[in-house]
Amino acid sequence: MSLGREPRPVRAARYLVLSAGAVVMIAPFLYLLSTSFKPQAYVLEIPPQFVPSHPTAAAYGRAWNSANFSTYFLNSTIVAVSSTAISLVLSSMMAFALARFSFPGKRLIFGALLLALMIPGMMLLLPQFLLARRLGLIDSLTGLVVFYVAGSLALNTFLLRGFMEDQPHDLDEAMVVDGASPLTRYLRLALPLARPALAAVAIFTFIGSWEEFVLALTLNNSPETWTLPVGIAQFQGQHSTSWNLVFAASTIALIPVIVVFLAFQRQFVRGLTAGAVKG
Repeated sequence: MSLGREPRPVRAARYLVLSAGAVVMIAPFLYLLSTSFKPQAYVLEIPPQFVPSHPTAAAYGRAWNSANFSTYFLNSTIVAVSSTAISLVLSSMMAFALARFSFPGKRLIFGALLLALMIPGMMLLLPQFLLARRLGLIDSLTGLVVFYVAGSLALNTFLLRGFMEDQPHDLDEAMVVDGASPLTRYLRLALPLARPALAAVAIFTFIGSWEEFVLALTLNNSPETWTLPVGIAQFQGQHSTSWNLVFAASTIALIPVIVVFLAFQRQFVRGLTAGAVKG
């Protein structure tokens, strides 16, 4: 039975379930946004109000100007953008090599990538700290970029390799006949055709780097090198009762994530649905 011929009660139940799921997903964000516009006296009112009776944006100004928040925001931007850009370049090159070339050790390398995906990140925390201390990467944004890129390469390469393997081989062979070098085929064929997958990988990497907390807290001890998650955690400790201030800071931290997702939304959806229909 096709979706268009479903009985009305079935369709109504489907929409009801989807609507309920949407409400459950959106409600915490709406409460976060609502509380950030409330004066402190109304933050813990019962029952909670999603529409503030006395809205004010004062908490946003206080959050931005308090506790080096602008420095944390800049640090997170530098780390997330750098990690995403470097990871995209390296993982796309690795994926192109694994998808288009045959060489000794290819299966071993791909197996190592799959094995890396199975290792929980918390198990690597102590080795990463010891390595960062040996390399002089403690208390630096460079150290975070290095480890964020290293942590994202396995998954990104795995996703891009699958996408590049499905690209038409005839086009690749035609460029070989025309004398195109591997670099030319990578830049002019593989990357343009892989834009949906690249967009998806960019979103995952940016969000992962922007929101990461444990490693950033472990490696960086000075406030000058803290990123937003660490800064907001310290901010909450200093203003433990000012929940409107904490929620305002959290809302500001969400803005870049939303902007990145909206910027790559069309390509991201295309990447998710690329294999849904076989033509």
